[in-house]
Amino acid sequence: MKAHPNRRQFLSTLALAPLAARGQDAPKFPPTRKITKGPGFHWFAYYDKLQFSPDNRFVLSNKVNFEHRSPTADNVIEVGMVDIQEGDKWIPLGKSNAWNWQQGCMLQWVPGTESKVIWNDREKDKFVSHILDVKTGEKHTLPAPIYALSPNGKEAVSCDFSRVADCRPGYGYAGIRDRFFDDMAPAGSGVTHVNLETGAEKLIVSHGLLSKTGEVMENHPTSKHHAYHLLVGPDGKRFIMLHRWTQPKGGHLTRLITANMDGSDLRIVIPNGYASHFIWRDATHILSQGKNWLGNPEWGDFLFEDKDSGIVAEIGHGVLDGGGHLTYLKNNEWILNDTYPKGVRRIQTPHLYHIATNTRTDLGYFPQPPEYKGEWRVDCHPRSSRDERWVCIDAPDGANGRQLHLIDIEGLLT
Repeated sequence: MKAHPNRRQFLSTLALAPLAARGQDAPKFPPTRKITKGPGFHWFAYYDKLQFSPDNRFVLSNKVNFEHRSPTADNVIEVGMVDIQEGDKWIPLGKSNAWNWQQGCMLQWVPGTESKVIWNDREKDKFVSHILDVKTGEKHTLPAPIYALSPNGKEAVSCDFSRVADCRPGYGYAGIRDRFFDDMAPAGSGVTHVNLETGAEKLIVSHGLLSKTGEVMENHPTSKHHAYHLLVGPDGKRFIMLHRWTQPKGGHLTRLITANMDGSDLRIVIPNGYASHFIWRDATHILSQGKNWLGNPEWGDFLFEDKDSGIVAEIGHGVLDGGGHLTYLKNNEWILNDTYPKGVRRIQTPHLYHIATNTRTDLGYFPQPPEYKGEWRVDCHPRSSRDERWVCIDAPDGANGRQLHLIDIEGLLT
């Protein structure tokens, strides 16, 4: 069978075919354009990083020359940005040898600065991070990698990327073996604090401490403890981590824990072993996906207070997708989210959810061919521009592979 010249368009047509068969109009989505192209494949990765410049003109991206396999220690990617006001021009910024498919190399704009970006890299046997001023070209390297930045732009929290690579393939970095490989809950590794001005790194919450804090259900002798998925709160005082420990038959259990920036005052917000994607709503509330809360045995979106077992309410039951990647917009009145591939056509659907009216606006259908699976899948991970005019997602584009797509949501947040 001859391939359709535009596979994505063809698959999108197939996705809408059932609607036409029922005499229904196909949904009308906001304008979307692809802002990257080959040669090479482009993606930004995670949803909780600043991808757009302060003036919303430049959009950060990673670039790689292969797909459909795990990166090795020798695979280097290019980092750059797209000028969406100048014909979507690609502007190279540097390279990284410390990256993964799901979260890239933590490339992001440094909060509180007009033109500085940061990303992780590997230099010989050490993970590091680079800070580059894209206007002046001035660059300096910190002797530690970063994970999540504080809103003040002066500090960050980080994790042991070698251990994460061992415990959760697809989220750590290749090239450096976990120095505590045989230790199930090492006291010498965990979450660290990084001073972005001096480069100083300090261990603030160890894996050993996490394994002994509160009730850790199904904690077997072979359970490896690890912490990652870090996010600093909007006031810069506390951060979230996911504490995970592996299970003998595969998989892991997860607790959502918060702490002060120095690692003190640990609070087990989600203690039952089922926590996933999350976002700060404000300095004292967290929207997170979980299950077995408020009588709902399925995965859903739940609002928690930043305290032990701080459940407040379920949000958007049956409307807001319970498996997507969450961002609050417009003074916390709206939630930006997406879906994993659904149905035989594996359609992903970024969407906006209006909290007050419990309504959802889909932003497009983006098919994900079956070869995009597991570690090298392409989650949409929707990211908003700072003025909330644009949404940028990662999505396959037929033979062009993964590329950045820009969705114009002007007028939708009303």
